[in-house]
Amino acid sequence: MTNNLNPHSCSDTLFFDVNETLLDTTELNQVVAQRLGDRPERAEAWFTSVLHHSLVESVTGSWHSFGDIAEAVLKMTASRYGVTLPEEATPLADIIAAMPPHPDVAAGLTALQQQGFTLVALTNSSAALAEQQLSSAGLAPLFARILSVEQVKVYKPDLRVYQWAMKEMGKPAAECMMVAAHGWDVGGAKRAGMKTAFITRKGQSPYPLAPAPDLIVSDTGALAAQLKRLCLTR
Repeated sequence: MTNNLNPHSCSDTLFFDVNETLLDTTELNQVVAQRLGDRPERAEAWFTSVLHHSLVESVTGSWHSFGDIAEAVLKMTASRYGVTLPEEATPLADIIAAMPPHPDVAAGLTALQQQGFTLVALTNSSAALAEQQLSSAGLAPLFARILSVEQVKVYKPDLRVYQWAMKEMGKPAAECMMVAAHGWDVGGAKRAGMKTAFITRKGQSPYPLAPAPDLIVSDTGALAAQLKRLCLTR
C-alpha cells in the first residue's frame, strides 16, 4: 500500500472507473475466451485491442459506443486466429451489463459515502449501459452521478474527459480524485490535475511512465480506511 497524499489536500469528490475497478470482468473474459476457441490469452488480446481501438476512435475524431467497439474487435480477433464466431450469441453488451461487483465494492463505497465523500462513476461505457451495469450490481444508489464519455464522444484517458467530468460536478481539480484499476486511467487523470488512487485488481499495475498515483490500495475497503485516516479534518 502506497501513500503520497498530503493529508491537508483531501478530495471530497471521488470519480470511479467502472469496468474491472468496480465490476468483475471474469465472466465476460470467459465468454470471450470460449468464443475464441477456449483460449484465455485470446480474450486478453481482445480486451487490449478494445482499449486500443477506443483510443483510435478518439484520436481520429470518430465515435462508436464501447459495446460496438467490443463486438467489432471480437470479429477482428476471431479473424486473426481463424475462428468462426457463433451466428447467434448473447451480445457482449448484455454480458457487460450484468457483471457483478467485486466482493469489496458495496461495503467500500458505502463506507466512503458515509464518510461524506461524493461518489461519481466515470466510465467508457455508454450512458445507458453504465446505468444498467450499476443498477444490476446494486450500486447505483451510492452514486451522485453516473458520467459516460458518450457525452463528450472521446474515451479515457483523453484529458478532455476528466476536465469535462470535473466541470460537470462543479469542482476544481484539487477537490477531485480518480479511482481506477488501470494505469492508463489514473495516469490520464493525474495529468489532468486530479489526485489519483490505484486499486490493485488481479493482473493490474500502474504504468511506470505515468505520474505516480497518490494512493495505491488493494480494494475499495482499503481506500475507505486510508482516506478516513488521512482526512480526519473532513
